[in-house]
Amino acid sequence: MTAEDRTIQRDRMRFIKNSLSSNLAILGILFDVFYFVSIYKSDVDTYYYNYIIGVSIVYNLVFMLAVFLSSEGVKNYKKNYSYLLAVIGVVQIARIFIIPMQAHGTTTIVNGESVVVMQDGQFMRVVVYLAVSAACLVASAVVNFIRCGELEAHLKTLAGQGA
Repeated sequence: MTAEDRTIQRDRMRFIKNSLSSNLAILGILFDVFYFVSIYKSDVDTYYYNYIIGVSIVYNLVFMLAVFLSSEGVKNYKKNYSYLLAVIGVVQIARIFIIPMQAHGTTTIVNGESVVVMQDGQFMRVVVYLAVSAACLVASAVVNFIRCGELEAHLKTLAGQGA
């Protein structure tokens, strides 16, 4: 790619949306939905009937709203949304150690038999969902941060040229 091609590509950024970052954020929401559907459809006696699930439901609603808002922000090259997406991505990793870890290591009595609350297959699946969600959010943040820097630098050169 020549220097002129790179300049044209950067100049196009003024007029096109940052769809890669936006789509990665939406993909992060999708994998979070897979996670909470897997958790919430589990019916292991009354194990999941506690305040942690209530907090998790509220968090998922706030998560989806914040990430959707951020996807719209990064679509328009707003750098501050990169920070928000990165923090939410880290929180997704931390969530692995709350419900999945606790449920995977716990047994409960159902109809007189001892039952593991979360089997190995479901545990691995929800961990993958959260990890992929986190990776998508962090990737969205990094891509947007880089592209915002490129666009800002390009706009400075245009201002210096009097264009």
